[in-house]
Amino acid sequence: MTAVSLLRIVCAGLGLAALASCGQAGPAPSETQAAPDRRAPVDYAFITLEPLGEDDAVAASVGETQIYMSDVRREAVSQNLVEDGAALRPADPVFQQVLSELIEQRLLALEARRQGLDADAETRRRLAAAEERILGNVLVETAVSRSVSDEAVQRVYEEQVRLVPPTEEVRARHILVSTREEADEVARLLAEGEDFATLAAQVSQDPATRFEGGDLGYFTREGILPGFAGVAFETPVGSISAPFQTEFGWHVLTVVDRRNQARPSLDEMRPRIVRFLTLDGIQTLLDTIRETYPVTRSAAPAPAELRAQETEETGRGAENDTDSSGGER
Repeated sequence: MTAVSLLRIVCAGLGLAALASCGQAGPAPSETQAAPDRRAPVDYAFITLEPLGEDDAVAASVGETQIYMSDVRREAVSQNLVEDGAALRPADPVFQQVLSELIEQRLLALEARRQGLDADAETRRRLAAAEERILGNVLVETAVSRSVSDEAVQRVYEEQVRLVPPTEEVRARHILVSTREEADEVARLLAEGEDFATLAAQVSQDPATRFEGGDLGYFTREGILPGFAGVAFETPVGSISAPFQTEFGWHVLTVVDRRNQARPSLDEMRPRIVRFLTLDGIQTLLDTIRETYPVTRSAAPAPAELRAQETEETGRGAENDTDSSGGER
């Protein structure tokens, strides 16, 4: 983050009256306000951090404070610039980019502290809210990580595999024509020994499979037209069906193979299982905590009041629609 981008961020948070002064020189301090006393002491205690380990080297010093390698890694991960656990070295451009952002952030924080901005009531509320979010996230990460172990993922996977019955699928070829007469002729030629794939290439009107010998690949009963599936799953392997009709025309098919569909592997299911365990763990954690800390919503409207409010807003919306259209439609 450059100084220019930081300036834009700061300006975006100011009131409209201050926008005119952002990005341009302001009046001389002697004319409107006292210049900041840069000799005033800075209290570094609020931002004094310890390294997270013996190998957690200092990446930069700002005043009497330090920014550690672990700070840079954590920020890079939070910005999705690197994956958690991936190597990140000082020579990497991403490392230097994030370090520059942290240095600028630290400079602004130190100066805000020196000017006493942290004593403002609204600022303290915002700091407390940020602390709550971080502490909540740390609690969730700590507590939920226990329920998202490899053993838990394996257990859920095995339970799902047991609960879901194997799904049958068939592989079939078909020939599509427009009329019953054409379908009867196809059936006659096949009965006389004509090769199915060759005949499909010659006469089938299905452009997607014609030059593949009519091959539809493997499909489940739910994965294809009901009328087509009924015939395909009732036809024995190696047999040729009688002509039948669907919304696309007349078909003759042959079943090449029949098998149980392979279940998804653990690796394929892992992302969904991890998400399920994470959400379940968070809900369980919240349910437990609610028993310790009673919650009372004093500002929430009663259900009846809420319904009345929604009805009133709906009525106003209908009136506005009528007015804007010049009358009822």
